[in-house]
Amino acid sequence: MKKAIIIGSGIAGIAAAIRLQNKGYRVQVLEKNSYPGGKLTQLSGNGFRFDAGPSLFTMPHLVTELFELSGKKASNYFNYEQLDVICNYFYEDGTRISASADIAVFADEIERKTTDTAEKVKKHLNKSKFIYGVTKEQFLEKSLHKINSFLSLSTLVAVIKLPFLNIFSSMNQVNEKAFTDTKTIRLFNRYATYNGSNPYKAPGILNIIPHLEFGLGAYLPKGGMHSITNSLVTLAKEIGVEFHFNQEVTAIETTNNLVKSVTTTSDKFLADVVVCNADIHTVYEKLIPSAKKLKEVDKQERSSSALIFYWGIDKEFPALDVHNIMFTEDYKTEFDHIFESKTIYEDPTIYINITSKHIKEDAPEGKENWFVMINVPSVYGQDWDCMVADARKNILRKISKNLGVAIESLILFEEHLTPQLIQDKTYSFKGSLYGTSSNSRFAAFFRHKNFSSQYKNLYFVGGSVHPGGGIPLALSSAKIIEQLIK
Repeated sequence: MKKAIIIGSGIAGIAAAIRLQNKGYRVQVLEKNSYPGGKLTQLSGNGFRFDAGPSLFTMPHLVTELFELSGKKASNYFNYEQLDVICNYFYEDGTRISASADIAVFADEIERKTTDTAEKVKKHLNKSKFIYGVTKEQFLEKSLHKINSFLSLSTLVAVIKLPFLNIFSSMNQVNEKAFTDTKTIRLFNRYATYNGSNPYKAPGILNIIPHLEFGLGAYLPKGGMHSITNSLVTLAKEIGVEFHFNQEVTAIETTNNLVKSVTTTSDKFLADVVVCNADIHTVYEKLIPSAKKLKEVDKQERSSSALIFYWGIDKEFPALDVHNIMFTEDYKTEFDHIFESKTIYEDPTIYINITSKHIKEDAPEGKENWFVMINVPSVYGQDWDCMVADARKNILRKISKNLGVAIESLILFEEHLTPQLIQDKTYSFKGSLYGTSSNSRFAAFFRHKNFSSQYKNLYFVGGSVHPGGGIPLALSSAKIIEQLIK
């Protein structure tokens, strides 16, 4: 039986392990931490449980198909529910918009609360659906770096329709043409943050993202986001995947054009195939040192990162739902701070995720578990202690104003996560959440490929390579390498 080594047990690494085990490989997963999941982990304290990383779940079929592929019934391991409200939006002038999963209801809400019409919203979401339909197969399901990926009817259709995909305009330019009200524009501009990009630079083709929520649905796993990791690790172990924790990989050893083994701090593992679920920068800096490759990777702009506070709150807030956004009035200035000044804007846009709205055991009765996040720059030598302290004050001030309640006195439990900690825990270069940003029209083509041109049996998955960051794309990367490995 051929041996496959997976470096890293992020969601893409676990998915790759399941897929290769089902192809007949003996699969071993090497993880430097004592737990699986990468960014998709959890923490708890004082009776509160928090998902530590990703908080939005879309395209659940990419998870459930892994069970089906393994001959298992997904619902025996993993369950989820579709959200009726995708997100609640708060604006500085007191306007509140509830984004219903029902497009007609959402469109009417926009018409009531802004100067834009319901028809404009429906037209915009139809365009999002169109972009998804044209690009899904080529950009999300195949390698962009193999000639045969382009020899298909779907590719021809995509090329013909390229002028209609808004690739030559920024997301903001497209949204400003579609809408007149700054509230609506900000609401749709925020989707650039789903892959750590700047809506004032990222191409309009990223308007594909709203369709993932409004067209395909937003969901919440019954046990929280961490249950995705738990259920897939359980599945992987059942079908024979071996996990080795506290095994930090120190080198990938090669002979000629083949990888032969993987060395950790305490052992060596022979391999016929190696799949790296590590940030591609780390691979070329530490595992297969290559100044040329490292230079190619690092010349691309990094995505944004996140500052997250995990707060156990001694109160329930009916105005809040599972997903909530409190907007800044000056969205462009906020992104200028993140990507140009590498600092945190004094009036940041705030995201609040509260899983206890649906998962009651995530917080004691009468209380809520708040995952409070703002977009921030990656690590560039900033004074994070000072920046975090200032940001905390500004976040508390803004939330208290929007809700009309002093929040700080309600905090019963607190932890936080910074870009520096993200880098230290997950080896994400500079703490960026999604590898490189999509702040150029051809960013998708410049993202690192899923295979090595130098070593025939070396492959790459995860957020720092094609097709990108976030749970759905990370899972898609595992699907792509399954197709590549013969």
